[in-house]
Amino acid sequence: MKDIQNQEDLYEVMNDFYKKLLADEAIRYIFTDVVKIKLEDHLPILVAFWSQSILGTGGYFNNLTQIHLDVNAKSYLSKELFEIWLNHFDAAINENFNGINCERMKNQAHNLSIVMQIKIAKEKEKEKE
Repeated sequence: MKDIQNQEDLYEVMNDFYKKLLADEAIRYIFTDVVKIKLEDHLPILVAFWSQSILGTGGYFNNLTQIHLDVNAKSYLSKELFEIWLNHFDAAINENFNGINCERMKNQAHNLSIVMQIKIAKEKEKEKE
């Protein structure tokens, strides 16, 4: 298997990843009921994020943290949901690609998951005050 090398590869991973998420009853509702994403609009944004992060192309300008905090305000993003998300993310990469960019991408996703969970916990603490 080849490594992730370009935006087409990233699109393949993201498309497979979202197929997995949308097929999983435990997490699907976040994307269909809470956020109501339109994949044709969402996938290019995800590809831009990962392309900037992994390939250094630039082009992603959204506030990733705030987006997830906004989703969490609508429906709690639990540790279990992050674990499901990461399992599908890793599988989408591992089933299609292999190499250093793949490992960097998975590591970054796991790091982002931890950061998001910490920020969500801080928001929860603020609400208690």
